[in-house]
Amino acid sequence: MIDLYRHTRISSKKMRKRVVQKNGECNVSPSNVAKRRRRYLQDIFTTLVDIQWRWTLLVFAMSFISSWMLFAVVWWLIAYTHGDLEEQHLPHKQEESRWTPCVVNVFSFTSCFLFSVETQHTIGYGSRHTTEQCPEAIFVMCLQSITGVMIQAFMVGIVFAKLSRPKKRTQTLLFSRNACLCLRDGEMCLLFRVGDMRKSHIIEAHVRAQLIRKRVTREGEILPFFQYELDVGYDIGEDRIFFIWPMTMVHKINENSPLYDLSAHDLLREKFEIVVILEGVIESTGMTTQARSSYLPNEILWGYRFEPLVTFNKELGEYAVDYSLFNNTYQVNTPLYSARELDRLNSQASTPVTPLTPVTPMSPLTPMTPTSATGVGGGSCALDLHACPHSSCDASQDAPASRPLLHEHDDV
Repeated sequence: MIDLYRHTRISSKKMRKRVVQKNGECNVSPSNVAKRRRRYLQDIFTTLVDIQWRWTLLVFAMSFISSWMLFAVVWWLIAYTHGDLEEQHLPHKQEESRWTPCVVNVFSFTSCFLFSVETQHTIGYGSRHTTEQCPEAIFVMCLQSITGVMIQAFMVGIVFAKLSRPKKRTQTLLFSRNACLCLRDGEMCLLFRVGDMRKSHIIEAHVRAQLIRKRVTREGEILPFFQYELDVGYDIGEDRIFFIWPMTMVHKINENSPLYDLSAHDLLREKFEIVVILEGVIESTGMTTQARSSYLPNEILWGYRFEPLVTFNKELGEYAVDYSLFNNTYQVNTPLYSARELDRLNSQASTPVTPLTPVTPMSPLTPMTPTSATGVGGGSCALDLHACPHSSCDASQDAPASRPLLHEHDDV
């Protein structure tokens, strides 16, 4: 019966599309956003960091090429307006005409473009340079040098930010392929495993889990993607882990859990998604990273546990982690009831049998006085535990006669 729940694989497309992919990417795409392009351009640095590498490299190349071309046109206009491009003022005739140009050795637009590249990147081949003849040329040279430094710093910062993004650190953080649901310490628990492949650890690592499914409020409002928090030990600190080897995170399914009424049969037809999140600080860079994954109902194994994968290597004198066993599980005996039903059965089994309430015992020495509705003999009888057998009993005899006779006869 348990194998049926393990090997049943319902297509995730039929059940529900993922909110978070297995690799951590959020399956959400915004649309119909007002002034979307303007908003992206206002945050141009983040936009260039988030876009794909081919577009970043294209922007990187175009920023330099466009600045070179722009200042080449400016240098050409300066040379043209000053008359440096006239036939008698070209470099090979400047000694004869005693002409001092704004930029030495400029023949055409190509020469202006080469001088623009040399000026912006301070190459300085020595064949072309400005003179004191044109103050505007000196101003443009200073302006282009400042612009070139700003463009270079901006684009280098973008490339460095893309290379050092903490998002890339998540590629070496692992989540188990399946989650398990079994008994632990007598309680139904949801288990999933997290691991880190690198020797540089995640500092202040802590794990969260959320359940996403439909909820209907008391007023009838439908919340299709309501997020329930799954407690993985936040109150007692079990969510904050010493992340030196793979850890198995545990969500105890109790009366405070949204999975309290989930049985093995319900797991086959329920539509929900469990999103697990691992956050921490990268030891080598000091930046915060977040890794995500998710589990659909068909990825939860009922009645299974994870195999241990940490062993001690006596030859090397250190603990070894076998990541080939990271996703391995083994079958255990697990009831198919929900946690609520299991708690109810356990409470019934542990509740002692309540004894019947004892009635007031009758002493064998106490006579029975027959009574009837009319007060005469005959009819139904009632027990008079305090009646005196003699009609001549006085008040002094009433006190001992009214005392229960069970105390005088302990053997009764």
